[in-house]
Amino acid sequence: MIKVLSIDHVVLRTTDLEAMLRFYCDVLNCPVERELKDLGLIQLRAGDALIDIVPVDSELGKLGGKAPSQDGRNMDHLCLRIGQMDESQLLDYLIGHGIAVEELAERYGAQGHGRSLYIEDPERNTVELKLALE
Repeated sequence: MIKVLSIDHVVLRTTDLEAMLRFYCDVLNCPVERELKDLGLIQLRAGDALIDIVPVDSELGKLGGKAPSQDGRNMDHLCLRIGQMDESQLLDYLIGHGIAVEELAERYGAQGHGRSLYIEDPERNTVELKLALE
């Protein structure tokens, strides 16, 4: 029922923002597209996707727990852009597969603003499902 179209964005947590920006912006040529300083979010354009960089000491970064290390996570979440479908059918489908769901919300991603929700995979990695724009 769900059709994955592409990766919309990935969110990476960092203890060294300047080094991450030098690597992704200067080395890989991913320009800054959007910055929300109050939250601690820098969004870089990577082709038709985004790479979000979040300092661990920012408001968003603190939500991810301790800093990236051997026993701390570096990736906050992966966002998959999925085909357009009725929101209630999507929720019913996920619930039918034993997946805990939340309400969909309006969020910004590589294709602009759109509706999405967060779920967890069996290893407790957060996956955001973002409905494709019509």
